Amino acid sequence: MACALPAEKGVPLSRWSASELAREAVTRGICEQISGVTVWRWLSEDAIKPWQHRSWIFPRDPRFAERAGPILDLYAGVWQGERLHPGDYVVCADEKPSIQARRRKGATLPARPREGQKVEHEYERKGALCYLAAWDTRRAKIYDRCAPKDGIKPFDALVEQFMSQAPYDRAQRVFVVLDNGSAHRGKRSIDRLQGAWPNLIVVHTPVHASWLNQAEIYFSVVQRKVVTPNDFADLDTLEQHLLAFGRRYEQIAAPFQWKFTRQDLHNLLAKTDTIAPGAIAA
Repeated sequence: MACALPAEKGVPLSRWSASELAREAVTRGICEQISGVTVWRWLSEDAIKPWQHRSWIFPRDPRFAERAGPILDLYAGVWQGERLHPGDYVVCADEKPSIQARRRKGATLPARPREGQKVEHEYERKGALCYLAAWDTRRAKIYDRCAPKDGIKPFDALVEQFMSQAPYDRAQRVFVVLDNGSAHRGKRSIDRLQGAWPNLIVVHTPVHASWLNQAEIYFSVVQRKVVTPNDFADLDTLEQHLLAFGRRYEQIAAPFQWKFTRQDLHNLLAKTDTIAPGAIAA
């Protein structure tokens, strides 16, 4: 019963809790009486947790393996079957748009003994901005900037920010990993960026696979440590905090320990194809 969706039996729940399972067991006549604690204990023995959920998406890019493989190779220090040269660099770039500045109507209170920080629920919207960042995967170096919104112009400014200075300006090759956002999608973006920087090589992630871009890991750190719970007087304050955090994080940053390999990719795609035949290319 715990491994079936509630809706399959007409129960108006999105997912089971231990107490709801106990109630349903009595309703179905499985037993006369049982507690939620007992159900929880039984399920724990088999690590069954129907009250938890995770979201996921099938790979829909027919060239998923073809596009994802080279990125995983780059993270492992390989390109087209050969080890990367010391003069090669791998940079992941992306943007985090629409970050709001929310001015709380009451002052945020610091933590006290046995109490966490307190943030006023009501706030005034003070606008939003786009935070752009490039993460050097091998040097743990961050290049970032803010713009009123995302687009080709601010993204190209980010690329120029790191490509115009050492060591990238004279590097043998600079591999730039990008997702398929509107500012850097398709062949036009490749022609534009590689036309401006001859030693730059654009490597696109598959469609709906931004998780392969390590810049997203950095953005998750920013979300936890800067943006949440979001109390900024105005956009200038928000921008100052974002850029100051980048400089602070660089002081302790180390390359992310990327563990997802080509073999993991093959295993994932084989499993996905078994669940939904035809969802991806063989």
